Amino acid sequence: QVHLAESGGGSVQAGGSLKLSCAASGYKYSSGCMAWFRQVPGKEREGVASIYTNIILPNGGTTYYGDSVKGRFTISQADTKNTVYLQMNSLKPEDTAMYYCAIRTGACGDAWYLSSRYNDWGQGTQVTVSS
Repeated sequence: QVHLAESGGGSVQAGGSLKLSCAASGYKYSSGCMAWFRQVPGKEREGVASIYTNIILPNGGTTYYGDSVKGRFTISQADTKNTVYLQMNSLKPEDTAMYYCAIRTGACGDAWYLSSRYNDWGQGTQVTVSS
């Protein structure tokens, strides 16, 4: 059974930074598409960023970002297999949400932001940005 462990959430003032971490265990493949989503009550889950964690193929390391976070957030992978980070800079109050990590097999592709395409999810970590 796949388990995704997120950490790094918290409270910060607008303009500040946070770094989220997500580690996948029990995942039987060597790589996959790992993504961050966020959700606020009453709204749909929104794709934040994704990365293809394959380190051999030419498209390994390909990243995608949601329009609202481009230029402010950076997704990266650790040396540890299937562990990713989300560096969040210049945070805004509208970034306040529960942030979820997800994983699925294969490359991310243009439809990376569709939550229905992901097989496994973490429990989430809360990010709160105050003005």
